Amino acid sequence: MRLNIPLLSSVVQRRPFYITTPIFYVNAAPHIGHLYSAVVADAIQRFEKLTNPDCNIIFSTGTDEHGTKIQQAAAKNNLPLPDYCTNLSQEYRDLFKDFNVDFTDFIRTTDEKHKIAVQHFWKKLMKKDYIYKANYSGWYSVNDESFVPETHTKDEIIDGEKVRVSVESGHRVDWTEETNYMFRLSAFKTHLLEWLKTDGVITPQKYQKQLQEWLQNEVYIPDISVSRPSSRVHWAIPVPGDPDQSVYVWLDALVNYLTAIGYPDEDAMIARGRPWPADVHVIGKDILKFHGIYWPAFLMAASWPPPRRLVCHAHWTVAAAKMSKSRGNVVRPRHVRLAPPALRYLLLREATMAADANYSETKLINVSNSELADTLGNLASRCCGAALNPRGEFPPLHARELALCGRDDVTARLRDSVERLPGEAPSL
Repeated sequence: MRLNIPLLSSVVQRRPFYITTPIFYVNAAPHIGHLYSAVVADAIQRFEKLTNPDCNIIFSTGTDEHGTKIQQAAAKNNLPLPDYCTNLSQEYRDLFKDFNVDFTDFIRTTDEKHKIAVQHFWKKLMKKDYIYKANYSGWYSVNDESFVPETHTKDEIIDGEKVRVSVESGHRVDWTEETNYMFRLSAFKTHLLEWLKTDGVITPQKYQKQLQEWLQNEVYIPDISVSRPSSRVHWAIPVPGDPDQSVYVWLDALVNYLTAIGYPDEDAMIARGRPWPADVHVIGKDILKFHGIYWPAFLMAASWPPPRRLVCHAHWTVAAAKMSKSRGNVVRPRHVRLAPPALRYLLLREATMAADANYSETKLINVSNSELADTLGNLASRCCGAALNPRGEFPPLHARELALCGRDDVTARLRDSVERLPGEAPSL
């Protein structure tokens, strides 16, 4: 049996160990790709607890609830925006609870404390003259919530119509002209390349090389838009002092990693042990540039150190095809027939981080039977068998474990899982 996750070495530390997932966009219900990010982060923080029991863990996740796609999704579902976001955000909470993702903090970008953090961060960048207002034109992808450089677009025929698409994502882009606030990303090329020289700052290494090559091959790194007109994106955080502009979704979303640790409240950050820089951001490869270029540049501009490490993973496919609603092959974790521990095990066992993994229910059933029911079940049976343990004795629990059982009701949950096994076993 093998679990293909990066187990990070621990050191005795006074500051908390701070790990995050991305915050997940609530334009649709969660699928196994979202769950995979969460269980990878959860496995890393559990390993940290195992090797450093006295370490204080801060494990942050949450939902990204602003932007054009959210406006469109809420309208499609005939729901007020706040209700739509609350419903989808709760789906993520329930999913993580079902799959034992043991987070400590859940951030919603519609939370008041997050709005305060974003506007404070904005003012800091503005004061340092890294944000300026300008007329902007370019190709914009609603699906990616991102402007795409001309050189990263191409023509493609979709449903008989010639359209422009993003080379990276394949999503349609439309020419947009508007007044925006811009961030001076061009000022940070050298600083970003220096940061990316740090061995292991992006794991696996192939993703670190991708970022380095992108920065080195681009003769000029363009400044990026960090706002949209409020008339186009009203469901967003207003730009401080300019209600005609809304903070752009990526700057808004990325600041969640500071919101979780109490920013900008100095006393709150001290109370949490000043856990910055983050020890690990777990992300998918589709958001690598935002976390490996934009986010460290924003932090550098605000005089904050960039994260210690990004753990980047590839995608899950179905029948070797990317999951998409149009193909009808999106796998919803809560619709899978087997119990959550089986799917969680498969996700951690099967994927290799650097390459896309392929999901099939047949594989899930076979792995569950051979490795969980047979191998692990046989081991448990032998350990409890009369030949090895004729008197049926069990060692006493350590005092610390007893205290945990009393506090978290671990024993009751374990007993409940065992009692449900007979009813679930036939589905294997």
